[in-house]
Amino acid sequence: MKSIFKFLLFGSITCLLITLIMLIMGQGSNAGFPLMLFFFLLALAVRGTQKFKGFSFTILIFAAVTVSMYYPSYFTSIGSFNLKKLIVPLLQIIMFGMGTAMSIKDFGNVVKMPKGVLVGLTCQFTIMPLLGFSIASLFGFPAEVAAGVVLVGSSPSGLASNVMAYLAKANLALSVTLTAVSTVLAPLMTPLLMKVFAGQFVPIDFWSMMLSILKIVILPIIVGLIFNHFFHGKAKWLDKLMPIVSMVGIALIITIITAAGRDSLLTIGLLLVLAAIIHNIAGYFLGYWGSRALKMSEQDCRTIALEVGMQNGGLASGIALEMGKVATIGLAPAVFGPWMNISGSSLATWWRDKDAAKNSGSNNAEKKETADENATK
Repeated sequence: MKSIFKFLLFGSITCLLITLIMLIMGQGSNAGFPLMLFFFLLALAVRGTQKFKGFSFTILIFAAVTVSMYYPSYFTSIGSFNLKKLIVPLLQIIMFGMGTAMSIKDFGNVVKMPKGVLVGLTCQFTIMPLLGFSIASLFGFPAEVAAGVVLVGSSPSGLASNVMAYLAKANLALSVTLTAVSTVLAPLMTPLLMKVFAGQFVPIDFWSMMLSILKIVILPIIVGLIFNHFFHGKAKWLDKLMPIVSMVGIALIITIITAAGRDSLLTIGLLLVLAAIIHNIAGYFLGYWGSRALKMSEQDCRTIALEVGMQNGGLASGIALEMGKVATIGLAPAVFGPWMNISGSSLATWWRDKDAAKNSGSNNAEKKETADENATK
């Protein structure tokens, strides 16, 4: 690690110690700045390590959440302008960026790997909403917060799952295809699943939600696809800029939602974090082993696990805003988003060190051995 990164790491540890001392002295209400600085400096420090640099963005999200929890007034409004109004435009920009990174070929891959797409989509739109409803009911959350948990489970996967699939040495083509197809199906599937499951907590307007998703997701993606078709390779600056814009946009969205729902988070925050962990890990587990049970390759199993476990929290936040419930229904997406990045990065890093080809080879060898035994019998 270079000297500058070591200095940043030392600075982050110092800030953490200051925070702990303030907490011990009963000054926790004033510990916001050193805690935020700890996360910020740590995010910069890990950029200097090959193994942990992928966690940098997630750690920055924690810095943003810390600031919004301690100083919510700065992220609710500027003068008479309510910052919640920025959420939908930011999401549309992010979805436009997603469109510029896609092509019609991604949808054509459905024909090339129909089993993987069918299994992935089935798991995506059954496992996660069922888990969301079960967890929300079990934890006894307030109705609108419970609906937010179901909303996360009913949302399609996001671009983050593609990054994790790449890191995990999974089937990247399948990952991109599943994200593309599940996103296109979202205007139908998400309102339908919300009507069935979240409708038991709060009233759900199917058609209004469908129109909201079309506006937030489908229209910007179509514009992005058209842009990519006509200007592919001609706007390299945009290819470099959009990932940065997307990361900043996601951080701003989470910050604004956290500030808006700060009081509710102080009441049920830990329970919501626990719900996020259970929901997410169960999605990985069931997605992976469900695929293994259907005799899919190791790479495909990893891909489907990541696609199922990682939802588009940004879209869920936008839907919550369109419902006029960002401070309650929007809480779950704000909590689930950072956690999914942590768990997804960790799982992808762990899988990266395990050769998928060897695992698949081992599975094939076992199948061959079993077939030979059956033939002998």
